[in-house]
Amino acid sequence: MNDERDDLIHRITESQRGLGRLFAQHQSPLFSSNLTMRQLKVVMILAAGGSASGQDLAGDLGVSLGTVTGIVDRLVAQGLVSRHEDPHDRRVRRVELTAKGADLVEEINNTGIQHFRSVMEHLDTETLRALDHVTRTIRAVADKLYNG
Repeated sequence: MNDERDDLIHRITESQRGLGRLFAQHQSPLFSSNLTMRQLKVVMILAAGGSASGQDLAGDLGVSLGTVTGIVDRLVAQGLVSRHEDPHDRRVRRVELTAKGADLVEEINNTGIQHFRSVMEHLDTETLRALDHVTRTIRAVADKLYNG
């Protein structure tokens, strides 16, 4: 039974990778943004959590505060993030997305959703019902695993 489960999990993850490669071949702001991987990570961390201190970002990225300073400097120069004083501790500088940064994240997310939606529009209703059930089940398990 474990061999069958492992095989199924492998096939599903390979299908997901294949979809990702197909979607990546089509124009995506993710690939045309000229962001480094670390810069993209900072943008995504800020999109998920709002503002963050340099220390928080260093911990999330597993890098030094000096490295984060350079990453944030380049993102500020591109107009994607801004720095401001923490209202509760003036010694701390917080980083947050600008409107331009939030727009980029929205564009990246929407492009992925549009690609997936265009595939789903070609599925029959029975398959869509099954997919709805499966994705809701996956989401429920993920919520339990990652949100306690």
